Amino acid sequence: MKNIFTTLTLMLTISLISIHVQAQNPLLRYADKQFRLNNYQHAAESYEHAFGRKEKYETAKKIAESYSKIQDYPKANEWWLTVVGFEEAGKEDYREYILSSFQISNGDIDLDTLLEGSGYSALDFPELDADKLKELYQKRSNVKLIPVDGVNSTGSDFGMAKDKDGNMYFATDRGQVVPTDKMPIRLDLNNIYSKEKYDFNDREFFRIVRKDTTGTLTVLEAGDEEILHFSDPSFMHEKDLIFYSVTRRITKAKKKGDFQVGTEVFFSSLDESGVMSSPEGFSFNDAVNYSVMHPFVDEDAKRIYFSSDMPGGQGGFDLYYVTYNDDLTFGNPVNLGAIVNTDKNESHPYRVEDKLYFSSNGHLGFGGLDVFMADYSAGGFSSVSNMGTPINSNRDDFAYSLTADGKRYISSDRTGGQGMDDIYSIETLNKLLVAKVIDCDGMLVTDEFDVALKAKDQQMDVASSRRADGALLADLSPDNNFELKISKKGHFSIFDNDLTTIGLEGDTLKREYRLARIPYQMPVYVDIVYYDLDSSVIRNDAAHTLDKLGALMQKYSFLDLLVGSHTDARASDEYNESLSERRADAVVDFLAKYNIGKERVRARWYGEQELTNDCGDGVPCPETEHQLNRRSELVLEAFPDLNKEYELPSELLDKDICDEFGIFEELQKELNAVPIVYFDFDKSTIRPIHKKELERTAIMMKRMKNLNLYISGHTDQRGSEEYNKSLSERRSTVVMDYLVKRGVEAARMQFEWFGKTQPIHDCGTCTEAQHQENRRTELHLKK
Repeated sequence: MKNIFTTLTLMLTISLISIHVQAQNPLLRYADKQFRLNNYQHAAESYEHAFGRKEKYETAKKIAESYSKIQDYPKANEWWLTVVGFEEAGKEDYREYILSSFQISNGDIDLDTLLEGSGYSALDFPELDADKLKELYQKRSNVKLIPVDGVNSTGSDFGMAKDKDGNMYFATDRGQVVPTDKMPIRLDLNNIYSKEKYDFNDREFFRIVRKDTTGTLTVLEAGDEEILHFSDPSFMHEKDLIFYSVTRRITKAKKKGDFQVGTEVFFSSLDESGVMSSPEGFSFNDAVNYSVMHPFVDEDAKRIYFSSDMPGGQGGFDLYYVTYNDDLTFGNPVNLGAIVNTDKNESHPYRVEDKLYFSSNGHLGFGGLDVFMADYSAGGFSSVSNMGTPINSNRDDFAYSLTADGKRYISSDRTGGQGMDDIYSIETLNKLLVAKVIDCDGMLVTDEFDVALKAKDQQMDVASSRRADGALLADLSPDNNFELKISKKGHFSIFDNDLTTIGLEGDTLKREYRLARIPYQMPVYVDIVYYDLDSSVIRNDAAHTLDKLGALMQKYSFLDLLVGSHTDARASDEYNESLSERRADAVVDFLAKYNIGKERVRARWYGEQELTNDCGDGVPCPETEHQLNRRSELVLEAFPDLNKEYELPSELLDKDICDEFGIFEELQKELNAVPIVYFDFDKSTIRPIHKKELERTAIMMKRMKNLNLYISGHTDQRGSEEYNKSLSERRSTVVMDYLVKRGVEAARMQFEWFGKTQPIHDCGTCTEAQHQENRRTELHLKK
């Protein structure tokens, strides 16, 4: 800041200081006077002239201090380097040199290199933790600062507040600059103050300006001609009061010849048009002994926070509060304590909800005043942290506030502003992710799930939280891509690699995800391969089936195969058990050529224990019936491992993963799992070849308990309609009876008969092959 309100002493001070005569040349005496009067730019220039005549440690230090005061950090660093070059330089000089080096390097320095040859090391400055300083410089809030329209000028503008109608109030010294050849603060006791301007910088005194909702600017009148400076507005809305800082024209002080005039806090009534009346001051104001300034009215806690250098503090300016009641009776000042206050200066307090915001040059920062945040709980304070860049800079950053409409403001004299101090609005760059995670019934998932959210370009984790209704919330940086994983035990993990804020209009990115349970050990396909008598060799007809299964398992890593091998009843039990084991092993070995590991094939062998018919020991049966027993039953299971958290297969990304039958149907498209049973002319007897198909269907129905079977019988178009309808009924019934005999519940099957009404080939004269296709019983699996 380039005015006395925003110097590191944070004082609106008009000083009458006695001249201490020193045995120095006139140039140094003049420079010392400018320094005491806070005219640091003039002081630095005068000291530099003196240093040019005679290089002295004391003069170099005064130059460095002067440039530090006006935040000319490159100059300050240059002169602190000069200071530490003198033999008289001490530890405090090196500390200031280190700090100024950080200020011009954005924290990218090495302390030991900086201190080389000094006799000091980094261990001598534990308060200047280089790692913490570097971390601070790398800490960046994801916001941008925008100058407030219609508020800033070429002068100094700071301290934004709004009344309950949304009108803006801020302090400004805009207006003409009146140069003077006289001393900046006159020493003649008969005319101590200039009435038309502030002699510190030849600018007009500070006034509070009101910008109404139409953009019209109006200067508030303090109602007291003795008030010089007038700033720091804060509202007590419930009583229509405005609190503010003032510096008054005080020319005499009891029992004091020389004194400094400090700042005071006043409050006035304020009507709807911005007219102030009935000014009153705090009872503990004492302008000739200390300053009280920067009031903030905390209506929730019925406190007024302020900054003061009154006796009894930590040093410099500290933050205090006083309580008040409905009658505006104020309590005694309470110091916020050593967690917040330092031996330097704290200012511009502002509390909202569980946070206290304030400025300080005593906590670790970038230089000048920085804005800090402390946790507030049960009236106490903890965990002070720097708010990082770009909220803070290596200049003065102060007067952080949050208005009722959610807007945040800050004042700063950072490089690039329009004037000496400018008011900026703090605009969040982050975009808000709102992700609703629903279950298969369409209900929002409210219980716990794991979230991994990462920014792709930085590979950095992004924090997330849950809203009261269970929705997932996260702040996403702008113009970036993200990847999200949501996982919950027993459910498919959700992946979204297409989250992006690039080109996103608005401030919210909305998503909805469905969290579906994993259908563990879901059978999706059943088949049977048959063997020759006393053989475990895979036949050609079986190889075709296993080739199809191998290709499918190779394509879908979430499929495992369950193999159950059997024999007929001929030969001994012991021999048949060994034979069935060899048949199971033959299937495993066959699939190896598709790189299907043994861990994905669960083989079992049963010998002659589970026959498909009555062809037991000593029972005469045709070879076709024995053939049905010489088999390996093959069951493909999806998601077989109950302890594994499966990711949703890419092949199912566009499917309804809550529909287990839909997953089943998707795989059936490649497998043609359900057969069509064909019959001979005028017959309803199941052919031996179709018994194999029905064996497979029976196994499928027994394993897939959530499926039902629809059976429809048909005939060719020869014969009468009445006869054919009866024939198609017998064909449907015989298929159903076979399956019931094989253990399928009749309640899970529905059959109908259509005679010749639904031919595949509707023709007057058909070939025998076409007639054969019409003579059929169709099977369809249903949910």
